[in-house]
Amino acid sequence: MAPKHSEDFKREAVRIATHSGLTRRQVASDLGVGFSTLGKWMRDYSTDPAAAEDADLRRENERLRKENRILREEREVLKKAAIFFAGQKQ
Repeated sequence: MAPKHSEDFKREAVRIATHSGLTRRQVASDLGVGFSTLGKWMRDYSTDPAAAEDADLRRENERLRKENRILREEREVLKKAAIFFAGQKQ
């Protein structure tokens, strides 16, 4: 499925939100997007290099949290399997 909004649309929305003098809530309403969606785009498409780095760090942090959750779940399964098989030897 194609993305609902193009990259150009998102970048233009960020430009409008940062340079128009309107509130982000007003810009989001005018463009027909959610306020939090516009905020995410502003973090992702900001021309500020520090903001771009922050977005990269947020994505990496999200990826690591997901990986950590999966590893914890796998560890719990292995613990239960070890207990199960240790109990069968008796």
